[in-house]
Amino acid sequence: MSAEDTTYNVADTPLPPAPQEDPLNPEQWRILSAVADTVVPALAHGLKGTDRLLQHPLREEIYDAAGKRIRALAKFNDGDETAERYLRESAAAHPLFKDMITRMVACNMSDTAKNGLLFILTALNTRAGALLLTGHTTPFYGLPVRDREKVILGWGQSRIPLLRGLSRSFTALSRVIWLRTSPTLEAVLGYPRAPVYAQAAPMGYGFHFLQIPPSTSAEAEVIETDVLIVGSGCGGAVAAKTLAEAGQKVLVVEKQYYWTPEHFPMGEREAGQHLFGNGGVILSDDSSISVVTGTAWGGGGTVNWSASLQPQGFVRREWAQKFGLTHFTGSAFQADLDAVCDRMGVSTNNITHNKGNLALLEGARKLGWSAKAVAQNTGGEVHHDGFCTRGCRTCGKKGPTVTFLPDAADAGATFMEGFEVSRILFDERDATLATGVKGIWTSRDGTGGLAGEDRTRREVIIKAKRTIISGGSVYTPILLQKSGLSNKHIGRHLHLHPVNMVAAVWDEDVRPWEGPILSTVVNEFENIDGDGYGAKLECTTMLPSSFLPLFEWQGGLAFKEFTAKMRRMTGYISLARDRYGGRIYPDAKDGRCHIQYTPNAYDQKHILEGVVRLAEILYVEGAKEIYAAVPNLGPFVRPSADADSKVSMHANASPSVTDPAFAAWIAKVRSNGFPSPGTGFFSAHQMGSCRMGTSPKNSVVDYRGRVWGTQNLYIADASVFPSASGVNPMITNMGIARGIARGIAEEADRENVGRFTAVNTGVKARL
Repeated sequence: MSAEDTTYNVADTPLPPAPQEDPLNPEQWRILSAVADTVVPALAHGLKGTDRLLQHPLREEIYDAAGKRIRALAKFNDGDETAERYLRESAAAHPLFKDMITRMVACNMSDTAKNGLLFILTALNTRAGALLLTGHTTPFYGLPVRDREKVILGWGQSRIPLLRGLSRSFTALSRVIWLRTSPTLEAVLGYPRAPVYAQAAPMGYGFHFLQIPPSTSAEAEVIETDVLIVGSGCGGAVAAKTLAEAGQKVLVVEKQYYWTPEHFPMGEREAGQHLFGNGGVILSDDSSISVVTGTAWGGGGTVNWSASLQPQGFVRREWAQKFGLTHFTGSAFQADLDAVCDRMGVSTNNITHNKGNLALLEGARKLGWSAKAVAQNTGGEVHHDGFCTRGCRTCGKKGPTVTFLPDAADAGATFMEGFEVSRILFDERDATLATGVKGIWTSRDGTGGLAGEDRTRREVIIKAKRTIISGGSVYTPILLQKSGLSNKHIGRHLHLHPVNMVAAVWDEDVRPWEGPILSTVVNEFENIDGDGYGAKLECTTMLPSSFLPLFEWQGGLAFKEFTAKMRRMTGYISLARDRYGGRIYPDAKDGRCHIQYTPNAYDQKHILEGVVRLAEILYVEGAKEIYAAVPNLGPFVRPSADADSKVSMHANASPSVTDPAFAAWIAKVRSNGFPSPGTGFFSAHQMGSCRMGTSPKNSVVDYRGRVWGTQNLYIADASVFPSASGVNPMITNMGIARGIARGIAEEADRENVGRFTAVNTGVKARL
């Protein structure tokens, strides 16, 4: 099938206007454009008659051979010029290049990161700075593309960490932008705008959101409710359903906006703004890990990959024994887990594994390793939607927007979108008593979108008898800190499940964006240290700009050929249950979140073991090429004559692949490790930054989710995990949130009974 086979249109989700003030001066733009057009260059046929500042000339035989390989991969006819256009386009030539950079620099970068970028761009525009950074006295933009490529490749091999970091940052940025804007990529890959097997979008649930009228008054709008829930994600949605069905007057507020299924899957550029935090990714302070946070109506449940795994026994025992939270090994917690799974129809029924997931399952079986199908929250129905990380077109994924939030609405809950909470409010006479929140509400524009200028902004105060913060592990601690709470554990103990990637190239087209994203797991290595810590092996989302930039850049032509192979690729993650954590803290100037986290050497050992084992699985399954997202390594390329995998089974040892060439490559993987700062890690799970415990001396909340030292303030999201869950955290998050919400409902009932008894006693006394 081709992109044209899609039988429906996707509704537009225009972005708000980019900031008018240009974050870069003309000289800085010239340097950054030169960098981008080096990483993704316009390749030229032949060495003569070429503008070498704008094009990378290749010898005719090299260019012709590359074009032939790309045409063969894409199944183009000899006369098709698409491969030529593909080779000749560059990253900065697209009109959206400047818009995307402007949004990133102006809206998504901290002042520290922004100043660092501008400093480097300015230095590369001077003779002295260019000499120091490139070895040439000519400013970077004045070098031929070929020489600029040598400079960036040299940075990647440098002994100087700053230069290695520059190489990784510049090459990743340039590739992401090109992959999101290329006019030829869809044709080369056969990559559709939306999943070809999805049915026409259902209408979705008809949510109604509170609207605040415009006002010339400086006074804030005041709203009152029984229970206020800040955040509509997995924790907040379950809490809303539970409390609304218990008879509480519930208001759920969300800083993002609801998009009906007809808008899904969003384009990669739009999704970064509408569905994810910080434009798509938050870099840790040292740029060692890229953190993706679901920031949408429905939170991470709107953009996750349907994997629905319950926490394992060894994790629950750790939480009970090490952290003193014995309820995690009790039947009530299990009942909460089962209840949320039942509501979403979690099961392994009707899973049809795609090539990537099937290879993982079958390869592990051949090697004698433990592996299984991963239950999906798809109601037991077929769900062939590899684009689901940008919103589920079919509502086949039964996340919060399809289940818990509609249930809450049906039970009487109300909702407010576009409301960003600035701080939690406390009683003036009792500083421990939470009374609600204050923030800014921003309406949609007159067309129902966000791109128009006719949007109302109002300050709103919400008064609540009880306030539940469900902003997620990145944003919840920031809100607590901005609200004046000083418990030293707020923001600490952050766990991220860091991953490294592996890619396999096969002899045939596999169209990896089709079928379920993550439907199998190899758990043979989840307990490497015997203490519950190790690595799980899973498949990953296979959308181009989310996957390809994570691998080492080896030059402009090599990258375009690597990209063209994606139609034959499958992708995998080695995911560590991280023993050692980091912290979240607010920027001192603008309050945006910072992540201080570097994958610990202990956890990196487990990730590396997972990378090795993934490679072995892919080898025995017959992969033609195997790549690890590690610098200075290069791929393993199977000799064309080697059709069979050679596997030996040794007593008292793990199975090993004995082919000499492959064994040598595996040895190189182990010895190479994860060079820093060239290696980039990735995270889509955030946990533990407001952890649960037995005392304010070791935690932020008690077993009921109540924030220590406060009254009527609770947290119900993955930030309360005592340690990393070791599995995709959705089900654990939902189960904990349900338990916390049940406790709040029971507490409210006791108070109501107490008030009723007191009133009756008073009446009898008067009688």
